[in-house]
Formats: sequence, C-alpha cells, structure tokens
Amino acid sequence: MNRFRQIALGLIAAPLALGLAACGDKKEENAAPTSSEPIAPIAAPAGKSWTEIVAKTEEGGYRLGNPEAPIKLVEYGALSCSHCAEFAKEGFADIRDEYVSSGRVSYELRLFMLNPYDVPASLLATCSSTEAAIPLAEQFWAWQPNMFQNVQALGEDKLKAIGAMPPPQQIPAVAEAAGMVAFFASRGVARDQAEACLADTARAKALADQTEAATKQFNVTGTPTFLINGANVGSMGWPALETKLQQAGAR
Repeated sequence: MNRFRQIALGLIAAPLALGLAACGDKKEENAAPTSSEPIAPIAAPAGKSWTEIVAKTEEGGYRLGNPEAPIKLVEYGALSCSHCAEFAKEGFADIRDEYVSSGRVSYELRLFMLNPYDVPASLLATCSSTEAAIPLAEQFWAWQPNMFQNVQALGEDKLKAIGAMPPPQQIPAVAEAAGMVAFFASRGVARDQAEACLADTARAKALADQTEAATKQFNVTGTPTFLINGANVGSMGWPALETKLQQAGAR
C-alpha cells in the first residue's frame, strides 16, 4: 500500500506530531509558457462574472473562472502546509480579482495529501457545495495556525492514543482534536454532515489517488506546486508566479 493510501485510510504509522512537517522547498521545474503578445480580456456571459463560475474537474480539482481560459493555472495545495497558507494570504485575492475576473486565467485548486491532517481537512473543505470548496480552503489556510496550536496542546499521550485507534476512527478523531469540526461548523458544515463526510472512505481514497497521480504525472513532491497550461513551473511565492502569468500573456 502506498504512502498516500495509508494516509487516506488513517493508517498513521508515525506520530501525529510529525505530520506538521515542512511543505517542501520552493523550486522551479520547467519554464512557463510564454506569449509575445498580451491576451485581451474575455467577457463573461451576460449577467455573470468569471469569479462566480466554479466547476469540479475530472482531476478532482475545483476550477474558478472561464473554463476556456487561454491560461490555465493549477495549484496543488495541502491544507496543512504553511507555505500554502502564506501564498493564499499574499496571492489569492489578486488571482481572483485581477486575473480570473479578466477571463484570461482560470484557477484550479487540487488538494494534495502531505500528512494525516490533510485528509480530514480536505474531506471537510469539500463537504459542502462545489462553489464553497475554494472559499473554505482559503478560510482554512487563514485559520491554520489555530490547528497547529490545538494539536500541540494535545500532548504526546493523546496523539499516540489517536494513532492507536482503528483506521476508520482515526480520521474523525484527528478532525475533532485539531478543531477542524468546530471550524467548519462555524462556516455552515453541520456536525452530522461533517461526520458523514469524515466517514466517506471512498472520497478519502480518491484524495489519495489524486495525490499519487500528481506525483507521477507532474512530479509534484511538495506544496504549493503550480502548473501553467499543464507545465509544472514549481513552487514559489505570489510575486514570482504573477510574473509567470504575465509572461504567459496575462498582461
């Protein structure tokens, strides 16, 4: 059984405290696509804004914006990743309001499982409507330091006790102990709805498969990792990524 499937099934071999590891080094993989000419803004359908158009993709991601945008930005992000939280704070509003709104760029979030905390967080962030998934992920990243504090306050004995639980019980136990259930409840995901989502092993396995596919197809090894029109351009902060979007024609 591969590591991602073990994580998704709640088979936590290492102490849970070790799950709060670094997200990965910032690096570039390939050059982003470039355009010698700027791409003109593309009008949204009458009465609509591109920032209101959300769809779930075949790859399991959540795409915001023009489905036919000439520049397709994908973020592989882990909800436990502090680098992802930093990027969300620095860059998401600009991506949405400056680039997605122009119709030239679509933004797709594909959740990546780095450790056992990402599984319950991802199940809960995607527990509501398709339209809610990206906003809930962004809000979770802003709240993320509270999760770290909650986990650290548990103590080693409590963490070991959770790790010793049968696999089906570990995912909801992690979610409860880390404060995730209460966080999402305050944002409209009722407790009974959360419990059902946390017990959905098929969705947990799908998250594992999505993560494994990212490593094999796009060489994603850390988060956040970005694709522009299918090319892995690596992991970087918002200023560097904005430059790549502009080089691709979003200017």
